[in-house]
Parts: sequence; C-alpha cells; structure tokens
Amino acid sequence: MRKNIILMAAGLAPLALALGGCGSGLFGQTGPSAGVVNKAPQRASAAGLAGIRIVDLDRAATEALLAIDRPVNLAREFGDALPVGSVVQPGDVLEVSIWEAPPAALFGGGFGSGGRSADAGMASTTATLPELLVGTGGTIFVPFAGTLPVSGHTPQQIEADITRRLASKAHLPQIIVRIVRNATANATVVGDVANAARVALTPKGERLLDALAAAGGTRQPSGKTTIQITRGDKVAAVPLDQIIRQPDQNIRLATGDVVTAIFQPFSYTVLGAAGRNQEVQFESTGLTLSQALGRAGGLQEQRANAKGLFIFRWEVLTAAAAGAGAPATPTDAKGRVPVIYRVNMLDPAVFFLAQNFQMRDGDVLYVATAPVAEFQQFVNVIASTVLPLAVVRSSLQ
Repeated sequence: MRKNIILMAAGLAPLALALGGCGSGLFGQTGPSAGVVNKAPQRASAAGLAGIRIVDLDRAATEALLAIDRPVNLAREFGDALPVGSVVQPGDVLEVSIWEAPPAALFGGGFGSGGRSADAGMASTTATLPELLVGTGGTIFVPFAGTLPVSGHTPQQIEADITRRLASKAHLPQIIVRIVRNATANATVVGDVANAARVALTPKGERLLDALAAAGGTRQPSGKTTIQITRGDKVAAVPLDQIIRQPDQNIRLATGDVVTAIFQPFSYTVLGAAGRNQEVQFESTGLTLSQALGRAGGLQEQRANAKGLFIFRWEVLTAAAAGAGAPATPTDAKGRVPVIYRVNMLDPAVFFLAQNFQMRDGDVLYVATAPVAEFQQFVNVIASTVLPLAVVRSSLQ
C-alpha cells in the first residue's frame, strides 16, 4: 500500500510542477509565479494593460535611475522671496509725505498733517496724506496725481511715479512713501507641528526654519519629517534634515506661503513570499531597496524564489527611463509607462546595487514563490487527502 501511495505522488509531481509554473493558482498562490511575471511583456493582460517592460537590476539601470531621481532644491524651485516691506502688496497701508518748495502751489497745508520748515529764509511746505490702504486692485489714490498702480512696486518706484505726475502741477515736489503696516503679510504653518499657526512676516525676512520654530517645531524627529512648501500653484517638498544641513534650502518666505510638515509621507506595498505582506511607510530622506527588504522582514526562507523578486512601478517617461528599458511611448494619461524591475538575489553583486536603488512612493515589491515550495504544497495536499483514504481502506480490509 505504501508503495502505491508513493508511486501515485511521484506520478502527479510533474503535473504539480506544471500547474505551479503556469501560475494556475490551484494551490492558493499569493500571486503570479516568476515565470508568469517574466512573460508579462508577451502576454495579453486581462486588465488590458499593454507595453509592460522588464528591466534587470544591473549597474546601467541603477545609474540611469539615479540620474532621474534628482533631489529637490527649494532655492532652485522658489528662490528667496523679498522681505516684507521691500515691495508693496494688497493689504499694505502706506504713508505718503509731500514736500513742496515755495511758493507752494498745491500743498500749502490742510491734509492730515503738515507744516512749514525754514532754511536760510526759505520755507517749504510739508503735507502728509491720510493713511492709504492698498486695495485688492493694487492701487491707491493721491490728490492731483490720480490713481496709481502700486502692487509689486517698491516705495522708491512709487515715489518716482508720484513725483513725475506732480511735476507739472506742484512746485518742485519731493515725495517720501513709507509702508506703515500690513494686515495680510502672513505665512501659514500646518501639519505635524506642535501648534499650527499664521506667522506674521516682517521686514526682517522670516525664513522657513523661523516659521517652524514659531509653530513650536515638529512633533516627529527631523529625520522622518518632510517639509512641503506651497507658493501659488507651485509645490515642492524636501526632508527637514536636508533643510537643516543645507543653509540655501532655508529660504525666505513670501506672503501667502503654506508650510506643511508631514511625517513619513511615502509608502510602498510588499506582497508575496516576503517576511510580511503590508504597506510600509517611509520618509522622504529616501529608502533603498536593501532597506525596504529589511523593513519587510526579508524573504521567507522556505517559500521565496530568490530569483523572483520584482518591483512594479509606473515610470515617468524620460530619456534616462528609456535608457533603463522603458517603452518609447507612454501608456497612461499621466505620460507614464509600466516597468517591472527584476532582481536576482542569488547574485552577490545585486546586494551592492540594491543600496543605490531608491524606492518610490507607490512601488509594489513582490516576491514570487519558489517552484519547490509549490511542489511541497502539492505534497501536503496529497498527504492530507490520499493518506487518510488509504488508512481507511486498510482498516476495512
């Protein structure tokens, strides 16, 4: 009887290997086999996704990807904003003082404050206009000069404009324009900080770290925190550690800037015969493939196919990406292409390359099941079905 059972199992073994190799899922596989993934570019996907490319993780691919992953630099993206008070903006309150040489034709007195100053028997007339609020249209009105566009101009430029307009009406006018105050010159700090706050900007020129300090600092370690800057329709994010280490990244803030502190903003997903199947958060300081495997608990010794580790990624089409094996034309509306990076963990050199391969937000790290593990699962099925039947038959004889 034992001999018959062994022969039966041996006879079914090729069938088990064939079924496992084709990824039939007969034995409850956690995903496609390595063979199925390797044939993905030639197979007609049930999801209707064409143009999949497989790229072996080698030195050329790693260097091409490093060229793509250019680090963000806030100084390059935004530059230093001008300190508040350097340029007039809507919401500013201006004080305009006008000096007119004698004989004063227009400003002999009567405005908000004024007077005469004597010098060597000559008297000049000073008139200070009531405070002028720069409206949403970015203009102010000055008597006899008319409506002036001032938003985006420096006080010196406004002085020159008023002087030019009054030159033919007043006697040798001289103008001084001063920004008295601003109710709208603020930056907003939100996210993972001790106290979200609106930070008033002053002529001192508050910088990014000044604003974070005013909000009580971040609640998480700087090495795991990302700072995102939103200015108008432009958004950029860098690790807080990088801002601290590189002074040029500590940019001067502009009115309306939104500073957001984010804790571990990125993630990748681990599936298959890895130590743990889960979504893993990581920080924007970067995470290499070797670190990602470590966080996932490595490979399952009894199940993993060391030649079947894959990274599934939507790759933005660039010259460097094409050099790494990406298809020539994008396959989705965002101009991206589906790329599978194939990693052979049996090659010792790969462990060095894995230290330079950077994971990206949304990556899927998949470990295929080894064929021997599929056969072992088949043997377990046989052992749990054929052997009990044989025992019952033996007992009845």
